Amino acid sequence: MLTTTDAADTVAGADTAQVTVAFSDGAEHELAVAPGRSVLDAGLEAGLPLLYQCRSGSCSSCLATLVEGTAETLPGSASSLLASERAAGHRLLCITEASGSCRFELPYDSKVGENSATEGHAFINALERVAPDVMRLELELAEGFWFDFRPGQFIQIKVPGIDQSRSYSIATTPAELPRIELLIRLLPGGVMSEYLLERAAVDEVLKISGPYGSFFLNEGSKAPLVMVAGGTGLAPMMAMIDAIRARPGRKPPILLSFGCQSEDKLFHRDAIELRQLWLPELSVTLSVDCGPAPDGVRVGNPVEAVGLEGPLDPASVAYLCGPPGMIAAAHAHLESLGLAPENIHSEQFVAS
Repeated sequence: MLTTTDAADTVAGADTAQVTVAFSDGAEHELAVAPGRSVLDAGLEAGLPLLYQCRSGSCSSCLATLVEGTAETLPGSASSLLASERAAGHRLLCITEASGSCRFELPYDSKVGENSATEGHAFINALERVAPDVMRLELELAEGFWFDFRPGQFIQIKVPGIDQSRSYSIATTPAELPRIELLIRLLPGGVMSEYLLERAAVDEVLKISGPYGSFFLNEGSKAPLVMVAGGTGLAPMMAMIDAIRARPGRKPPILLSFGCQSEDKLFHRDAIELRQLWLPELSVTLSVDCGPAPDGVRVGNPVEAVGLEGPLDPASVAYLCGPPGMIAAAHAHLESLGLAPENIHSEQFVAS
């Protein structure tokens, strides 16, 4: 277990801030953070197993909650956090400086960050267009390459022939490695979309790295779960549901509210129905933004569908994945239904 200040820490000076970083398993570490320096940089220098990826405030992998003291965004930096998330104390450590003594709590244990991101190669096993704007991409890790991850985390893929990478949530569980499945939104003019539609082929090799992200299933929790997904935000939810189904013992009640733009873009209905057969604790609401809607599907968004079937257990834990507008609306709606802000976890994606 990590302990308080040791020889690896930066020696405190007159202007340094004393920062305590607390992991969810009770491990704590104290840092002396100099003015103008991010808490993440100070923590990594001290050897803390902190999760991070972009180091620019755009991906939310280094999310933490400020529970004591004051900490602000570094000058010139932009945060991807919603105003409601900042009001709840959330901060991105990569662009946060401490204004004095403060304490941050992390939503993961001290072992998670030990599985640092690695780079390697994967073969394309299958390409399937499951909706007009969604491609299912199945990969298999190349021999000699392996990484561990938690359901909900994401990987990056380097687009062949272009010096750019794209991030995608894993839709499968660690137990299914070396196979990985991704759900990728196809965008007009998108570099990954053009590659998948025009050049990608089975057995082609891709360069990938991962895992990344602090958005993942708390597998030790027995609380009821609420999952809200928009479009390809379904991917991490599928991984979480399958992980819960596979674990021994009693399963918690799970509500999945999944929505797409229209009937022709509503994908994976069969896969979701199959999981309902496997997991009686799973209840599902499907929505489309625009009608007409087929039987069993409502017209509207997946956020407003939550709570229509009855009140939520206030102890529920929520996982949200989708575009920023959906995430903001879901946070507000779930809090209005009685969920605690600290029990609402989200991963927002930006089209690229």
